[in-house]
Amino acid sequence: MDIHSLTIYLVGGAVRDELLGLPVKERDWVVVGATPDDLLSRGFQPVGKDFPVFLHPQTREEYALARTERKTAPGYHGFDVLAGTEVTLEDDLLRRDLTINAMARDGQGRLIDPHHGRRDLDARWLRHVSPAFAEDPVRILRLARFSARYAALGFRVAPETLELMRQMVASGEVDALVPERVWAETVRALGESQPERFFETLRACGALARIFPEIDRLFGVPQPPAHHPEVDTGVHTLMALGQAVRLQADVVTRFAVLVHDLGKGTTPSEQWPRHLGHEQRGAELVRALCQRLRIPNMFRELGVLTARYHTHCHRALSLRPKTLLKTLLNADALRKPQRFAHFLVACEADARGRLGLEERAYPQPALFSQVLQAAAAVSARPLVAQGLSGLALADALQTLRLAAITEAKHAFEAAARPRRDGDS
Repeated sequence: MDIHSLTIYLVGGAVRDELLGLPVKERDWVVVGATPDDLLSRGFQPVGKDFPVFLHPQTREEYALARTERKTAPGYHGFDVLAGTEVTLEDDLLRRDLTINAMARDGQGRLIDPHHGRRDLDARWLRHVSPAFAEDPVRILRLARFSARYAALGFRVAPETLELMRQMVASGEVDALVPERVWAETVRALGESQPERFFETLRACGALARIFPEIDRLFGVPQPPAHHPEVDTGVHTLMALGQAVRLQADVVTRFAVLVHDLGKGTTPSEQWPRHLGHEQRGAELVRALCQRLRIPNMFRELGVLTARYHTHCHRALSLRPKTLLKTLLNADALRKPQRFAHFLVACEADARGRLGLEERAYPQPALFSQVLQAAAAVSARPLVAQGLSGLALADALQTLRLAAITEAKHAFEAAARPRRDGDS
């Protein structure tokens, strides 16, 4: 297969991350001066539905024909794409979103940087390439995700880019975002090192109120200072999200942390700073959010569970054995212990996402884990062997589980009690 006759450039993220000294996870290439038939004849496989993108037959890396775009309608799909042999590399780079993503290397490794992306890398700016940035609302989400990814390196949004994003929100361009793209960028952002920056960036340009109004309305809602020294519910939510990262939570758990307090955004202001019943209200809001953005079931289930029962976890040390058992059953913990384990991590992130309380002891997950283990160890088989069935079997099983939980709770409390002199 002869590809040496093609004019090929390494572009985008591979160039950016190599200059940052980061691992390059994937490489994208642009082919200039070629046609689809030129690539097909060399064994490349077409994969792009809207754009001329092909897979290399050996490396499976993506090769795209150089292209330009012309805005024809609102939203992500409102473009006409031109990918003729006359399109230059500079034309292709001009259509890209950020200067740090608009660099290329030629076959000799020379850097091609018409929009000063390397300068912005060194200065830690996320800056748009051209006014065409405003034509695609997905770019707001992508920039916010890059902000979350590179926050630890000191990157921030250039003032003129933030102003352009605000104009996009004001013009209604962001309202054309489809649920699938919103969720695709959000779930990727949740996996970044500082996912809270994704939501901070969206809020800074006004997009959070349009895309995630349930989260946006949390900001400015007070909580009791005795339990929340940071007071503001929105601030607490993002602090808790940061703690979820610290606890090495997966993206499903991070989402649950993000939505655990949605109910506080609907508390009547005359009831502030208390939020009675916010758990049930929050669970319903999580369901509605997940339906609107078509979020997968595993996220919805853990998000609803955390919103509904996180305060039960916080109160675990004072709950009676009967209430502990009821919580386990309501949470379906006996059938889905792994999901319950993620729930406990989300609750710990909530407890630690408070100003000055990040390092406080939080033994509640350990207690819940022990009582769950005790309840799960109770088998129905001996009861069935005794001839019990139906309600009689259920009542007997309940009694044995309650006894096991009571014993486990007493053992936990005894182990946590400070030892006195003379204790063996």
